[in-house]
Amino acid sequence: MKKEHSENRRSALKKIGVSMGLMAMSPIVLSQETTSNKKRKRLLKVAHITDIHMRPELDAPNRFKNCMKEIKAHDVDFFLNGGDTIYAADYGDITRDRVLEQWSIWNELKSEFKGYELHSCLGNHDMWWAAPDKTDPMYGKEYVVKNLGIPKRYYSFKKKDWYFLILDSNNKNAGSLDEEQRVWLEKELLEMPKGVHVLVMTHYPILGVSTIPYGGNHSDSKYISKLFYKHKDKNIHCISGHMHLLDQAVYNDVNYYCNGSMSGYWWGDGDADSAGKCWYHETPPGYSIIELFDDGSLKNTYYPHAY
Repeated sequence: MKKEHSENRRSALKKIGVSMGLMAMSPIVLSQETTSNKKRKRLLKVAHITDIHMRPELDAPNRFKNCMKEIKAHDVDFFLNGGDTIYAADYGDITRDRVLEQWSIWNELKSEFKGYELHSCLGNHDMWWAAPDKTDPMYGKEYVVKNLGIPKRYYSFKKKDWYFLILDSNNKNAGSLDEEQRVWLEKELLEMPKGVHVLVMTHYPILGVSTIPYGGNHSDSKYISKLFYKHKDKNIHCISGHMHLLDQAVYNDVNYYCNGSMSGYWWGDGDADSAGKCWYHETPPGYSIIELFDDGSLKNTYYPHAY
C-alpha cells in the first residue's frame, strides 16, 4: 500500500507539473480594448517577431525555423520584425568576421519568409560601430538596412485601412528619434486623414512598464506622446521589443505593447532570475499575433514557444 501510494503521488505530481507547464505556455492576450463593437471586421492578421538575436550557437537557426512553422500556422498576412535581428554587432570587440557570420545566417533564413512580406526596424545590437572607420561599407546603419531589405532606416506603408510607421529608435541618448525623423513623423501624421488607424513599430518602447525597473524606455517619450496627443483624432497603437519582457500600457488613449523576445534568454537556458528555462525574468520566449480591425481596435496575443 505504501509503495502504491508513493507511485500514485509521484504520478499526480507529474501530472500537476505538466499541467502547470501547459498553463505557463498558454497564449497571453494583451489588449486595452474599449470597443463594444461586436460587428467589427478583422482586416489583417500580422506576426510581430522581435529580438531574434540570430547566432550560430545553441542551434538557434534550426530553433528559429521551428518557430516559423508554428507562426505560419496562424495564417498571417505578413511579418513585422522589431529589431535586434542578429545576436550582437555593437560591442567594441566584435570582429568583421563575426558580423559577417551572423548576417550570413540571417540572409539564409530569409527563405523562411517566402510568400510573405517582411517589414523590419533597426535594433541597437544590429549595427557594427567598431568598423575601422565610418567609410567602411559595413559601418553603422546603412549596412543593416541593406541586410534587412528595407527602404531606409525609417519608413511607412499602408495595408487595407491601416497605416504603419516603422521608426528608428537608435539615435542619441539611446532610444530616441533624431531631428530628421521627427520632421518626417510630424509630416506623416499631419497628412493622414482624421479617424485613421495607425500602428507604430519601434525597437525601444516609447512608453513601457517593464522599463520602470529595468530601464530601456525611449528617452524622448515626452515629445512623442505629446505629438500623438495632437493627433488624438486618430487611432494610434504602438508595438516594441528590446526588453525581452512583456507589458502593456495606455496613455492619452494611445496603446503601447512591449512584446517578448523570440530568443528569450538569447537562446540560452536562462539564469537565476529566469522564471523558466530560456525565459528572461518572467517572460518566456515567444512571438505575437496582432489582429487589426476595421474600427481601429486591435488584439495583441503573445504566444510562448517551446523551442
